[in-house]
Amino acid sequence: MKYVKQFGIIIMISFVGEVLNYLIPIPVPASIYGMVIMLVLLTSGKLKLESVRDTAIFLIEVMPLMFIPAAVGLIISWGTIQSRIIPYAAVTLVSLVVVMLMSGWATQFVIRRGNKERQVR
Repeated sequence: MKYVKQFGIIIMISFVGEVLNYLIPIPVPASIYGMVIMLVLLTSGKLKLESVRDTAIFLIEVMPLMFIPAAVGLIISWGTIQSRIIPYAAVTLVSLVVVMLMSGWATQFVIRRGNKERQVR
């Protein structure tokens, strides 16, 4: 029953993200709204991590399965993609590098900020 409750909380937050996506006329995916809402709730203490932890861990563990339909779609569309493989590969490579750099910088920022907070205490 614990998992059902935790999953329900996650689904409700996702639903609020969907509603915001419908109401706010900017091109931001509903999942981003949901993640921001979850972040705000967790960091503000309105939602305890223990309230969603077990189900979140499960969802992260099964996340690779969610990429199977996308991979099948690529295989099915190979005839269309094949003629444009170089531009697609270039965009993918540039995006990969940018995401890795931004993730690294964000992680370093958070670590340094945490170290400064510990030194102040």
